[in-house]
Amino acid sequence: MDIVYLTDIGKRRANNQDFVAAFKNQADVIFAVVADGMGGHLGGDVASEMAVSQIGHDFTQTDISTVFDLKDWLLKELTNENNRIIEVSSKFSDLTGMGTTFVALMISGNRYVITNIGDSRGYLLRHGELHQITEDHSLVNELVKYGKISPEEARSHPQKNVITRTLGVSKDVQPDSNNDVWHQDDLFLLCSDGLTNMVTDEVIREILVTENVSLKERAQRLIVQANANGGRDNISVLLLQPGAQSTEGQDQ
Repeated sequence: MDIVYLTDIGKRRANNQDFVAAFKNQADVIFAVVADGMGGHLGGDVASEMAVSQIGHDFTQTDISTVFDLKDWLLKELTNENNRIIEVSSKFSDLTGMGTTFVALMISGNRYVITNIGDSRGYLLRHGELHQITEDHSLVNELVKYGKISPEEARSHPQKNVITRTLGVSKDVQPDSNNDVWHQDDLFLLCSDGLTNMVTDEVIREILVTENVSLKERAQRLIVQANANGGRDNISVLLLQPGAQSTEGQDQ
């Protein structure tokens, strides 16, 4: 299995509110996460790091491996972490209203589980085709779904940053979760909207299908392209290839 993750401040932000990491539990299940924080100068940093670090640490203490148990465990963790973020934000004025998106991929045996809250995305590259395997919890996505605007209009919509579900802020946690079997040559991408708002899916696909290029270099090319297109937000990228024969390493 190969896994690489990188995060970049971008060209417009004063600090990086994204947090990205990968963990392994006692049953050798991989847990990879990208979180994009929001809420004030410090709030986003705190919320995204709280979510990834705490849930990741808790995961390393488990030995669960079945899809049902993994989904059930993560839902409980997200509910608990949501309450922790709300509690912390209520105690410190500079953290009021903080929250974070959350997208996580778990690989157990020949199956994967993808879970998300917010507009950080999960993609699957299979046979050269790129498929988004999460659904954005955002206002513009709702408008697209109901035919109010086109996907092209969504890319430049003035309210494209309005998120309809987050971790933190509200006591109601509503993650989406799906699972399926992964194939030998599959490549997964987790990313914050700092990538997808700057780089189209087709260009992302073209970079990912580049032959004889390491995962690390492909991740770097995605970030370079996002910055070349304006870099208006923090950019986080995690690439995971479960069928790879060797581990390339991890970067942050």
